Amino acid sequence: MLTRRRVILGGLVAPFAASVHSQPLTCGKLTERQTAGPYFKPSSPQRLDLLEKGTNAPKLVVSGLVLSAQCKPVANALLDFWHCDEAGEYDNKGFRYRGHVLADAQGRWRLETVFPAEYPGRARHVHVNVQAPGKRILTTQLYFPGDKRDGLYRDSLVIRVDLKEAKRIEGKFDFVVEA
Repeated sequence: MLTRRRVILGGLVAPFAASVHSQPLTCGKLTERQTAGPYFKPSSPQRLDLLEKGTNAPKLVVSGLVLSAQCKPVANALLDFWHCDEAGEYDNKGFRYRGHVLADAQGRWRLETVFPAEYPGRARHVHVNVQAPGKRILTTQLYFPGDKRDGLYRDSLVIRVDLKEAKRIEGKFDFVVEA
C-alpha cells in the first residue's frame, strides 16, 4: 500500500540511495561564502541537539572538522546553525531549529537536528556561521546531494551523506576558515 509516509520517505531516500556523495577537502581553499538569507537571528542558544518534541521528520546528524587553510584544527570555533522545520517554515519568534556548538580542541563538531523540508524555489539547506576565535565570520549554506533546484546550490557545499535508515541521515562536512 502506498501511503503518504512512504511517498515522503521515498523522496527522501532516493537521492542518497545510489552512493555517498563526497567532496574532497582542499586545505588552502576557504569554504565558500554564501548569503545568510532573511532569517538569521543572533544570540542562539548553545546546544548540540536541535530536535523538537513531536516531529516526525527524519533525524539528521551532521559532524565534521573546522580547519585552518594550513589544515590545522581550529579549537573552540563557533558554529551557529539555523534551518526551516519539517513544513518549510522558519521560527522567527523563538529558537526552534536554531542553535550553536563549539568545536573541540581537535576542531571536531557535531549537530543533531531534523532533515529540513523543501520550500518553493530552494534546494534543501542548512545555514551556518562559522567563526574561529577572534576571526571573521564565515556565513554559508550546506546542501544535500542531487538537490540542485536553485541557483545558490554549490557542489563544494554538499554534505557527504550516508543514509543509515529511512528515519536517520548522517552526514559529514569539513569547514576551512580564516584562523
